[in-house]
Amino acid sequence: MENIRDYLKNNILLFDGAMGTYYDELTDDGIGCELANIKNSELIKGIHNEYIEAGAKAILTNTFSTGIDAFSGDRELQKKVIVAGIDIALEVAKSRAYVFADMASINADSNSAAFEEYKIIADIFLEKGINNFYFETRNSTIGLKSIGEYIKEKSPEAFIIASFAVMPDGYSSEGYYYKTMFKEICESGFFDGVGLNCVSGANHMAKLLKDVDTEGLYLAAMPNAGYPIVRDNKIHYGSLANYFAAQIEDILDMGVNVVGGCCGTTPKHIELLKKSMSGMLIKPRKSVKKEKNISQKIRLNRFEQKLISGQKPIAVELDSPIDTNIAKFIDNAAKLKSAGADIVTIADNPIARARMDSCLLACKVRNELDFDVLPHMTCRDRNVNAAKGLLLGASAMGVDNVLVITGDPIPNAQRDEIRSVFEFNSVKFANFIKSLNDEVFESPMNICGALNVNAKNFSAELRKAKRKQENGVKVLFTQPVLTKRAIDNLKEARENLDVKIMGGIIPIVSERNARYMQSEVNGIYITDDIVEKYIGKEREEAEEIALSMSKEIANEIYDLVDGYYLITVLNRVNLMERLIKTVKEVCENR
Repeated sequence: MENIRDYLKNNILLFDGAMGTYYDELTDDGIGCELANIKNSELIKGIHNEYIEAGAKAILTNTFSTGIDAFSGDRELQKKVIVAGIDIALEVAKSRAYVFADMASINADSNSAAFEEYKIIADIFLEKGINNFYFETRNSTIGLKSIGEYIKEKSPEAFIIASFAVMPDGYSSEGYYYKTMFKEICESGFFDGVGLNCVSGANHMAKLLKDVDTEGLYLAAMPNAGYPIVRDNKIHYGSLANYFAAQIEDILDMGVNVVGGCCGTTPKHIELLKKSMSGMLIKPRKSVKKEKNISQKIRLNRFEQKLISGQKPIAVELDSPIDTNIAKFIDNAAKLKSAGADIVTIADNPIARARMDSCLLACKVRNELDFDVLPHMTCRDRNVNAAKGLLLGASAMGVDNVLVITGDPIPNAQRDEIRSVFEFNSVKFANFIKSLNDEVFESPMNICGALNVNAKNFSAELRKAKRKQENGVKVLFTQPVLTKRAIDNLKEARENLDVKIMGGIIPIVSERNARYMQSEVNGIYITDDIVEKYIGKEREEAEEIALSMSKEIANEIYDLVDGYYLITVLNRVNLMERLIKTVKEVCENR
């Protein structure tokens, strides 16, 4: 066949449509689409042939889900299925269509792990003479640049497309913005094309692609056939094929070079798309610069400004109510403000126990008291859509600070009834908010994170903190500092991180309180000699010990922190008022 790059000089490359959803329409054999390569190969051949007969000039091998997880670690079966998929595609395509290796997402959290799995699969394709690769339905760039470089080294003539799956707002399920991912791919120098596929329908995909800059790479678009509905526990796509083809025309009008279909599309969709493309000339790429909405003035972030100016602000944490009684919380927040606190932080369902939503409560405090607020947001309870919706509302209501944490796990006994989400971790969540700052928010969020200075392996904690910093975190709030080990770790953090640090101080109020935190609260380290100080002490005497210890810690960490993070225990706000005064005296006397 003609060299694919020569073909693209004068033609739009039309891919096939979905394999998986079309396969499910034709049979309920229970085999599974990829295993059908070796168990129902005639059906796979027939589907490939239908797409080529419909007008597809490129087909994907039936290898979408062929990472090792799909085969329970069986490398022999993995290779057998992939090789069969290649042989089937080559046999059907002959000289009628280009064959692309279909490479979907790999279940891996690190670049190296993703690369190693991709490498095993890519080698199978390269050994079989496949030089065209389509990395599809990606929700991040993890592993892509490394495998792109590897393939180009092994086969310099390889033609590689990277395609991402994003929602209509442009964000992937892991919170990455499509333009940011496009930019990484374009700047890597290892790819020939970049684009979008899956999740979005043609109409929304057209809107996303109209103002992208692919820096000379071919632009690909393979939308779904609309949006799915569920009937009788099966997913159905209701979009008509002629509507799909008409919407693709809008995409082609932007100068897109590569088109096809994803979930829900069939040979009929490709046939009508081919007809609508008949005689169509390649159009020059249109790039429309999208301006960020700047209709409102950016709000002054008082907490952030105090940190920048070196004022050592004081943050105080209050747990939100476990019921609907909000009056006491508002009253306590008002007391803390009057006592001199600069910002109140609100935990997000600590210890995985449901409480009033931290963001909604933050909005109320911010607007009723004109008191700066820092809601915590966990990754445990929300997916990317829920997180974005809440952040948009919080920003509109004047909340300009957020602390992102992964979140405590659900207790074992409740896991059958309560499901964690954990769609992303705190590092990815921070990057997501950073992207919202760039693309959406009129007043950017000050992104804060957590730093466990009590971690046994503080080197690992420090590496994680650096990743947070790289992904947009500007302020780190430490776990309570109570020991020399914590202070030493804090010194190391100060030397190695370029962020503001809020030093954590917690007033221990009794022997029972000390033993509880020592045994049951993750991230707090309390030595036996601290516990012994409280044995036999009444409330007033115990609180004096707490204030004395807290003052000593505040003095000792003064030069290591940019502010203080005071954690309220057992809702003792009167004690916190005294502690705020104590910490202020420490700062004034230095």
